[in-house]
Amino acid sequence: MPTIRNFSIIAHIDHGKSTLADRMLELTGTVEKRKMKEQYLDRMPLERERGITIKMQPVRMEWQGYVLNLIDTPGHIDFSYEVSRALAAVEGAVLLVDATQGVQAQTLSVVELARSLHLAIIPVINKIDLAQARIFQTAAELKNLLGCQDGEILQVSARTGEGVEKLLEEIIRKIPAPPEGALEPRALIFDFEYSTHRGVIAHARVFDGEIKKGDRLKFSAAGGNFIVGEVGFFKPEFSPAASLKAGEIGYVVTGIKEAKVVRVGDTIFKEGSRLAPFSGYLEPKPVAFSSLYPESEDQFDDLRRALERLKLADSSLFFEEESSGVLGRGFRCGFLGMLHLEIVAQRLAQDFGVKTIVATPSVKYRVKTRRGGESDIYSPHKFPDESEVSEVLEPWLALEILMPPETMGQVLKLLKEHEAVIGETRKFSDSRFELRAEMPLGELMRDFFDELKSVS
Repeated sequence: MPTIRNFSIIAHIDHGKSTLADRMLELTGTVEKRKMKEQYLDRMPLERERGITIKMQPVRMEWQGYVLNLIDTPGHIDFSYEVSRALAAVEGAVLLVDATQGVQAQTLSVVELARSLHLAIIPVINKIDLAQARIFQTAAELKNLLGCQDGEILQVSARTGEGVEKLLEEIIRKIPAPPEGALEPRALIFDFEYSTHRGVIAHARVFDGEIKKGDRLKFSAAGGNFIVGEVGFFKPEFSPAASLKAGEIGYVVTGIKEAKVVRVGDTIFKEGSRLAPFSGYLEPKPVAFSSLYPESEDQFDDLRRALERLKLADSSLFFEEESSGVLGRGFRCGFLGMLHLEIVAQRLAQDFGVKTIVATPSVKYRVKTRRGGESDIYSPHKFPDESEVSEVLEPWLALEILMPPETMGQVLKLLKEHEAVIGETRKFSDSRFELRAEMPLGELMRDFFDELKSVS
């Protein structure tokens, strides 16, 4: 255990996480050079097609006598729940910042998350090989954000590999080894996948004891018992092992064929164990809702099974059955954002062969009636008659916008057009200001992001 280091790479979207992971895989010899390709850990065809990370991906590397367990994470805000689950399974995080862009919005949110879990954070400036790199300004922003010193900030080029070996040395030096655990086995499930032949395969961090093939274990929350069919590591493909010991990250083949039986955040331990289950993860709250109907009514059951399988790998997805007089039976689904909706619809078509009709997205409103009733409404056609309504509450959100000072006027104008309430403004760095505001969630979905990019 003293030679194990568990860590994640966290960053804003497109700041180079997957490329840095590629260089680490090469440097540690985890992947042979002839098999190496860009974004190696992005395994889904949709990830490679779009050039973004959608699913977290664990991998075990061995270097200079140490075991380095990396969980690569997505950068887009719609997949922040993936990041939170990954960080709960590690002791440290590499915070990567693009030298050409500096600290961005998602940088702030992942730092806040890592701090809340008391992780060791290693600040790293990436893309130092580019002519437009703003290394000095980016370092100043990181010092302002983390309260660190110049000597604590590393500089790398994930593209060329410059500085990556020094980063691995710093991971070994700064990220603590996993703490000693109890003798009885106990593991936290941070992800799942499904195999037609082997059933549910849990991705787990073992905190106590040892898990071996043939062990009789159970899920704490789900309550299901199972016999372990196989355990192993991610290299990054499945690599069977004799056991998973405390501090290690790996997979557990459960043999359970019902996808809806298990969930992320659950605890694996022995029946009758004296150890307490982990508190699990907070349930993500959907912010965008849309109805999905199969193009062919004959595929309704196929759509249900596909959503159940997706839910296994994407626990932030919410769905419940509904029907439409025009489109027939379908599902009302909740998503963490518009990109999340797009990805789910594409995966249903590409991975499961179920093409869907996607209704116009909406947000959830809380409606109070004159008779004292209260209900959550997802669709406009489900609103009660106006004469029965006493109050309608809509979700709002807090915004933090980083921008150059010369764009302030246009951004303020855009915020007012979207019914935002302007808050305080402060100097974030020599070249950028931070503005805080509050806005109705429905307005954010009304092309706000695209318009913000346009004016800034």
